[in-house]
This record gives sequence, structure tokens and C-alpha cells, in this order.
Amino acid sequence: MTKPNQRTSVSALMGASVKNAQGVVLGHVCEFVVAPGVDTVHVQWLAVRMLAAKRSARPSLILVSDLNLTSRNELHLREGAAPSVLPDGEAHLMLEHDLLDQQIIDVHGRKVVRVNDVDLVWEQSEKGSAALSLRIAEVEVGTRGAVRRLLKGLHTSTAERIASRFSPSLIPWNFVDLIDRDPARRVKLKIEQNRLSMMHPSDIADILEDLAPAERQALFYSLNEEVAAEALEEVKPKMQQALIESLDSGQIADIVEEMDPGAAADLLLELPEERSEAILGEMEPEERQEVEELLEFSGSSAAGRMTTDYIALPSTAVLAQAIEALRSFEGDIETVTDIYLLDSEGRIESLISLVQLLLAKPDAPLANLPHSHVVTCDIDANGRKVAELFDKYNLRALPVLDHEKRLVGVVHAEQVIALLRANL
Repeated sequence: MTKPNQRTSVSALMGASVKNAQGVVLGHVCEFVVAPGVDTVHVQWLAVRMLAAKRSARPSLILVSDLNLTSRNELHLREGAAPSVLPDGEAHLMLEHDLLDQQIIDVHGRKVVRVNDVDLVWEQSEKGSAALSLRIAEVEVGTRGAVRRLLKGLHTSTAERIASRFSPSLIPWNFVDLIDRDPARRVKLKIEQNRLSMMHPSDIADILEDLAPAERQALFYSLNEEVAAEALEEVKPKMQQALIESLDSGQIADIVEEMDPGAAADLLLELPEERSEAILGEMEPEERQEVEELLEFSGSSAAGRMTTDYIALPSTAVLAQAIEALRSFEGDIETVTDIYLLDSEGRIESLISLVQLLLAKPDAPLANLPHSHVVTCDIDANGRKVAELFDKYNLRALPVLDHEKRLVGVVHAEQVIALLRANL
């Protein structure tokens, strides 16, 4: 009988003998089979290469619950239990084949790592029951797991003693996100969207850049349109093109519509004209018009760096209108730091910070609130001029004016930082 929570690993069990109830060796463990549709955290079967079978024969499957683990850590098949075959038509995860040496996302570490081993725990299926279960505890992504693999031929205790000299680097199984790089494979553990959506887009971008091309595509295609758009804004132009090259125009349009208009224009400028036109043709009219207007400007000018996602209200507006504008804003709300009050010609009369809105009375006219100092730039201002204004006035956003001094867009600090990084 196994001890409670007795630990082992894929490396330790690989090649282990499986005996019948009389102690005669039936075969050796060659794989660990998980049925994700039934239970994602336990090994359902051990695949065993039977001694009596031909070399070309498929391994037999033994239910983990049909095994006994002796005090000498020997695996014995229970009296009356028999091996079976893998059921057809179901998706299964093979820990050795599908997981070891594969790249996975360490969600908490926000990086891509490679699996060296998998830690397992022998447990009793139920309290008072003699049936065993084999729980997947963690994946080993450090040196200890790699050493275990190298020493797989040695006695388990000897290999474990040597491997224990190295510090473990573990990721709990419930924090593992697998990347299925081959769409033709049956095994697909989908990456959990709620975990990815909690990650900063720049972290997702870093992960995409660290992956091999096939895994990168698999991850990007698994993202919903909003998360994909945010991540696409963070990667370099060459990477952007690589990520979308196998998507059709309609799919790309759905993602581009979720992007900041300025970032979307930058992306389309890097594509062949025919491809860019096809994507624009699939976009909704309003989003298409915003992007097309920005495509007319040079990427090195203020207009080429600006976004048309900002909040502007008539100078006669009251607080309730500002709050409603914030609620209905469809751009990235985190970039909004100020509200622009415009005259009837679209020229800036004043600038109200969000802090002032919080302090105002419900019926307060916005024009009566304390104003922030207004710093603007012309539509033709080059990148250097824009950066100088941000530095001189410690700006978070810079309004861009056309030749008639009307507000046409806003440059945010993140665009300036991206410009400076590109010139490093």
C-alpha cells in the first residue's frame, strides 16, 4: 500500500516494471495517459509495453486504479484486473510525448519555459479505499528535472539523490498553459483566456517573441480579438507581419478594429498596398474611416503618431456629460487623462483633468472647473519636436492641431516612448 502523498515523477516511473498479482513481470511503463475531457489533473492509465507482445504492437493500457504500489515501490496489477486498449475518438494527453521538452507558458513568471520532467503524487482515490490515483503536481522547468532525465537509467533512489543537489524550479500543474504547435495533433489543451487577459499586453508580446514560429502562431490564434490587438500593438513590425501573414483579410480586420487607430495605421503601412486595401475593405465603415485618415500622414510626423481616440466635449458641457462620455468611450480608457473642451469650430478652449471631475459637484459646468495648462503641437511636427514637448512639460498626452488650429488627434506618452526606443 502506498504512503499518503508519496511523490514520484515521469522520469522515475518511465521503464518501471509492472507485475501481475503473482509477481511475474508483465511489461514496462512507456507512457502516462491523461484524459483532459474527464480529469485534467490525474493520470488515467499507464501505457505498458508488454513482454509477450510483438515490437510493432501498440502498448497496453492499465488503469492506475487497478494497480497496487508495494512497500518496495513495485507496481502490481490487482487480481482480476486486465490491460485494455486506448479508446478511440477521444483526445488524450501523453505526458512523455506531448509535454516533455515542449515549450509552455509560465503565466506567473510571464515567460516561456521548457518542460524537463513532471512531478507526480501517488494518492488513495478515496479515503478508506485501496484504489490508487496518480496526481500531476508540478512540471519541472529547471536543472533538477534535466538531471533526472539524464540519469533515467540509474536506480531511482540514486538518480533522485544526485538530482536533489540542484534547486527545483517548478510550476504548479494548474498554472501550466500548453501550446499545441501542430493543429493536426489530437491533443489540445486550450490556454485559459482569463489568465492571459490578466497579463499586461507587453508581457504577452515578450512571450510571443520568445516562442518558435509554430508555437507563436498557435498562441496568437488562441487569443480573443481584443487581447490579440493589444499584444499586436506591442510587438515589432516584422513580428506583426509574421503573426498575421496566414490570417485572411476578414480575421485581420476584426483584430485591427480593436487596435488603437494610430497603431492600426502603422501596421497597415508596413503591409503591401494590396493586402492593406483588402483589410480596410473588411473593416466596419467608422473604424475604416479613422484609419484611412491617419494613413495619409507621415509616420515620422505628429499626425503619424497620434490617435483619434480621445474625449472632447463642447465648452458648454456639464459634469454629467463628461461622465457619460467616459462610460461610452470605446478606446483604451486607461490612456484618458484629460477631457478637451472645444468651441464651435473644434478648437481647444480648455483642458480638464480627470482629477478635477472627481472633485466637482454633479451639476458643475466643465468650463467652471480649474483648467490645466494646454500644450499643443502642429500636425506636421516631427518626432523630435514631439519628444521635446513631452520632456519639457512632463506631459502624459499632447493634442495635435491641424492648420486651422482644430483638434484632430492626441499623441500619448507610450507612442513617444515607442518612437524613442525605435531610434535607439
